[in-house]
Order: sequence, then structure tokens, then C-alpha cells
Amino acid sequence: MAARAHTGSASRRNHRMSSFDAAKPDCSDAANATSVFPAALPTRMSPMSDEASSVTSALAGLMTKAIARDGGWLPFDRFMALALYAPGLGYYANASRKFGALPSSGSDFVTAPELTPLFGRTLARQLGQALEVSGTDEIWEFGAGSGALARQLLEALGPAVARYTIVDLSGSLRERQQERLKAHAGKVRWVSELPQRFAGVVVGNEVLDAMPVKLLHRIGGVWHERGVAAGSDGLRFEDRPTALRPPVEVEGAHDYLTEIHPQAQAFIRTLADRLEKGAAFFLDYGFPEREYWHPQRHMGTLMCHRGHLADPDPLDALGTKDITAHVDFTGIALAAQDAGLAVLGYTSQAHFLFNCGLLELAAGADRAQQAAMQKLVNEHEMGELFKVVGLAAGGFWDAMGFARGDRTGRL
Repeated sequence: MAARAHTGSASRRNHRMSSFDAAKPDCSDAANATSVFPAALPTRMSPMSDEASSVTSALAGLMTKAIARDGGWLPFDRFMALALYAPGLGYYANASRKFGALPSSGSDFVTAPELTPLFGRTLARQLGQALEVSGTDEIWEFGAGSGALARQLLEALGPAVARYTIVDLSGSLRERQQERLKAHAGKVRWVSELPQRFAGVVVGNEVLDAMPVKLLHRIGGVWHERGVAAGSDGLRFEDRPTALRPPVEVEGAHDYLTEIHPQAQAFIRTLADRLEKGAAFFLDYGFPEREYWHPQRHMGTLMCHRGHLADPDPLDALGTKDITAHVDFTGIALAAQDAGLAVLGYTSQAHFLFNCGLLELAAGADRAQQAAMQKLVNEHEMGELFKVVGLAAGGFWDAMGFARGDRTGRL
């Protein structure tokens, strides 16, 4: 289950797909119609509006054409890129509302900065330390969602930030971010990709989980790559033998479905290549590799979110719901280290926020904020499943967020 703070049903995360070169999704083509994979929770999902149905139909047509151009089969990562980021149609590229605390708002999920401003204020302490250590004055946020985190960070960091750059592909979300951040218009700018060289402190809250993944399926001891094909009755999954493997051997002979993350690792390598000076902090739900590819995790982590409900069928209701997979934090740390970044630390979100002074900041908060804070740190909410990894260009330093409870040795 792709976690988040829970609002009574499934909640979700800040959208994101940072987009640059090695990590940019290929949305130049497409693939088709209604799903023949069993629809998940059909009696619980709210019916689609005419507008949503139109998006689904158009995106299905785009998918069908892409599948035809690719010889009748589209690897799942390309399908996921189109489903989320196809211009004007993909989930993060269309005008539907994504973020909100309750289903009645028409939203699909809630994220940490949407729950309480204590999240951003606490994270700002770590980013402020990183700005000081690196001697920089710029923040770069990937996929800023509703703009809630950006506003919290700008208010907390004040003059320590000379410029705040948002890297985001979504035009509709950019408009909402601009409205929310108009008080800081003099500092904020938007770009669709990183420059060849830059300096500053990078932050990504629930970015990596939205990057397209490849699906691998072990059937009868033989590994296959899962892709999407189209027929007269709609889209369907189709598996083909492959030389691809998970990074660790999955014990046992049972059938096993899982994901691998080449795009997320390419993103980290590109970041390492371009970040001249500074640091990066990514907060997301996920596991180290020994937990990710545990023999008992035989159905993988892929999950969809719509209307604060979770379902496992990415082929259904195209363009109207999020598709996400947990993060392989070992792969992220190794990609960073191999590309020249120092790993500052890795720990749970609860440990990270406590280390950065969450309790002190929450001391004067009202009862509603105190309750929201509990969702950030409780083990059965976001506190344990969500992790934080810190990276730095220019060598290791002691980051406050990992002072206690650092789990780097478990990666």
C-alpha cells in the first residue's frame, strides 16, 4: 500500500516528476481504451465526471497509437510516463484537483505539507543548515504540488533564501503554485528542467515514487518484463521474457511481481552531475533493498489513488488517478555515491523531524496542529514508512536530521 497520512481512507503524496534529461518521461506517443484487468473496488470508487471520462478516452487513444508504433507492446515504464505526464491528458498534466485533506474537496490524496505547516517549518531547519554549510542561498524544489511546502519554507527561511526555483512539468499545477506563492513572487521562478550546472539545496517531498518504474514478473521461475498491449476489448497486461532482474536475488520458487527503478536512479546521477555545490533531501515512502525484495513481498508495491481510495489497477480510469511505487532507497544511495555525492544520512521521517526540532516548534500549536503532527510521526501513519535520505556535493558533513536514528548502515 502506498502510504500517506490517512484521512479515513487512502491518502497520497505530493505529485512530482522532476523533469530533466535522463529522468524526463517520454510522452511523445501513447496506447488505448477501457481496462480488461479487473477493476479494483468498483463499488467504492465514485463515478467519473464527463470531463474525466473525456480525459480517459483521449488518453486511451493516445496509448493505443503508442502501442501500435511500438509493435503492439509498451513497457510499463513508458505506459506510466504517459498515464501521468502526457501533455494535457496525463494525471499530473490535466486540470483535475489532486491535493486535499478530504474526499469532499474533490481531491485524491493529502500530503505532509497539506496536513500541517509544522512539516515545512521543521524541514526548513535542515535546509537552513545546508544553505549555511554549502554557502549557497538558493532552494530548488522538484514538483511543488499545490505550493504548500514552498510557502512554508519561504516563510521559515526568510532572507536566507535569495531565490526559490520550482522544477515542475505541470502547467495546471504551476498556475495554482503561482497563486499560492504570489506574496513571494520576487523570489520564486519556475523551470521545466535543470541547467547544466547549478548550486543550491534541493528538496523533493514525494518525488521519487512518481517516477516511472519497470515491472518484472517471475512466473514458473522465469523472469518477464510486464508491458501493456491493446485489443478490441481494451488495454491488458502482457509479460515477455527478459534479462532484467531485481538488484538482489529473490529467494524461493514462487511467482513474484515487483518493480525496478532505472529512471529514479538516472535522475540521481543527473543531479549529481549538475550540482556543483549544495545538498539534496528526498522524503518518500520506501525501503532498503533487503526489505523491498523480501520473498514475502510477492505482489510488489505499485498502487493507484483516486478520491482518497487506493486500488491496484493502473489500466482503469486513465488520467484520473495517481500511479505510484515505493522507493528503493538503497538504489538511490548507491546511484548518488557512485556519481560522486556524499550520503549524509538515511532515517525514518519521524526520527528526521524530531532531530530537526519538531516538538519544540509544536509546543505552542493548537490541538488541531498537534493532531496533524501525530500523523507525521506515528509509526502506523507516516512516521515509519516514510524515509529521508540526505545527499551532498562537496563532501560529508553532520546534518542535524540524522543526528539520532541514522540507518545508513541498513541500506
